[in-house]
Amino acid sequence: MQIDLTNTNILVTGASRGIGRAIAQALAKSGARVAVHYNSNREEAEALARQIGGGSQAFGADLGTGQGPLELWKAVEESFGSVEVLVNNAGVAISSDIHKDDTEWLHDWGHTMMVNLNASALLCKKAIAHFQQRGGGRIITISSRAAFRGDTADYMAYAASKGGLVALSRSIARAFGKQGIKAFTVAPGFTRTDMAQDFMDQYGEAYALNDIALSQLTEPADIAPTIVFLASGLADHATGCTIDINAGSYVH
Repeated sequence: MQIDLTNTNILVTGASRGIGRAIAQALAKSGARVAVHYNSNREEAEALARQIGGGSQAFGADLGTGQGPLELWKAVEESFGSVEVLVNNAGVAISSDIHKDDTEWLHDWGHTMMVNLNASALLCKKAIAHFQQRGGGRIITISSRAAFRGDTADYMAYAASKGGLVALSRSIARAFGKQGIKAFTVAPGFTRTDMAQDFMDQYGEAYALNDIALSQLTEPADIAPTIVFLASGLADHATGCTIDINAGSYVH
């Protein structure tokens, strides 16, 4: 099966590294023009945009602020003219001990929610308005297995934020489907990324391996093809779904 995303403009948040980078590469390989969002990794994002070609561009924005997502959407829309697919991938995972000072713990919680959930919600809001004017579009959101099975005590905020993304995506699918707007959630398990390295440094790689059914940790490239498939329109009747890519974590 050949997937052709020519003439499709796709915004991928957090695309300078990890899962987002693999997604951007896979989408571009299928012909899409990708808006490569980054927070601080400007050089990596610009190099990636040049590498994948097809008119792809890098766009910087701090999703940890209320204005960041709005400025990002405006910049991409003005530069590309239209956006057909939004991929909410950017996220943070902050280890925050439950016995931490209350003010510091709440700060960690709030920043996690801002980047992982609030920023995605704002981008979805802008995308929905844009899609309504254009007769439809697709939103693909990267959640986590943590949304369903929880996480360790120090990553409760991460799990809660990812659970919120699932509810957000399902609500969009229900509320706007008849306007041609589809929304999907992909829930990876533990994936070998720079962000996950903090967890492995803390708990060890064996901890992650013992929690899955396969003998290798999931790589970003294992997740990207599913996003290409969802972006293609070939799975529109799966709107509202969550696709688990967690190496058998639930059955292990």
